Amino acid sequence: MLRHGRAGVPMEVMGLMLGEFVDDFTVRVVDVFAMPQSGTGVSVEAVDPVFQTKMMDMLRQTGRPETVVGWYHSHPGFGCWLSSVDINTQQSFEQLTPRAVAVVVDPIQSVKGKVVIDAFRLINPQSLMMGQEPRQSTSNLGHLNKPSIQALIHGLNRHYYSIGINYRKTALEENMLMNLHKHVWTEGLQMDDFRIEGNRNKERLQKLVGLSEGYEKRVKEETELTKDQLKTRYVGKVDPKKHLEDVGQQLIEDNIVSVSRQMIDKEASAPKEKNGANGHAPVEMDVDEEL
Repeated sequence: MLRHGRAGVPMEVMGLMLGEFVDDFTVRVVDVFAMPQSGTGVSVEAVDPVFQTKMMDMLRQTGRPETVVGWYHSHPGFGCWLSSVDINTQQSFEQLTPRAVAVVVDPIQSVKGKVVIDAFRLINPQSLMMGQEPRQSTSNLGHLNKPSIQALIHGLNRHYYSIGINYRKTALEENMLMNLHKHVWTEGLQMDDFRIEGNRNKERLQKLVGLSEGYEKRVKEETELTKDQLKTRYVGKVDPKKHLEDVGQQLIEDNIVSVSRQMIDKEASAPKEKNGANGHAPVEMDVDEEL
């Protein structure tokens, strides 16, 4: 959904969600597919039934027998809520499937590790007219997102309500995700580019020179200024002594690690001498053959 939404920025895009209704409280979504419609920031075009039928037939051939449980569309940059056109689209879905879900995703505000997404379902206006409150979400699975002011202005909890979203992963998927950015011990033996390393050392040495001059200046000022002047003299300023220590320590550690990597790489890549049967290197002797 995010990939589809980012591809359509700054236009809205939409698609359908495949899954199953597990029980009265759970809707499991296993797959989505994009629809060929796109719209402006105000409206989204209607669903093409011909394209939907063809897509469902092709998905069944690939082992996806699930039915349509709802639809999704993107709101690039302006949060998750349903406009009046989205509410009308959701009404048409709920006429076919009363438990259909409308998902809104924001590809602009979404960042790595935090997807801006929300799921909605309409509130029956007849129940509101009769004074009945809509069913509350009291599940322990997942949590409801705190509604934004913009969503409340556009009818959240008046025309539609939010549904909690929970992401479930199998043991194999969790293992794969845990190993995705896992560090291995061989990364410590990888050598950096000598030019980059030289420039980095040069910059740090220049920084050390500047910090040394600043520290020397501060020591002179401490002997000349009074105690009252020293209390407010260095408020909000960089402490050159502390930074001098940190930069020097980092410079020494990085160079020690770099030299160790070079030595290990040299030993690992050097050709090994072939030993004789008795453990000593074989001696080559020139023998004059008598004719």
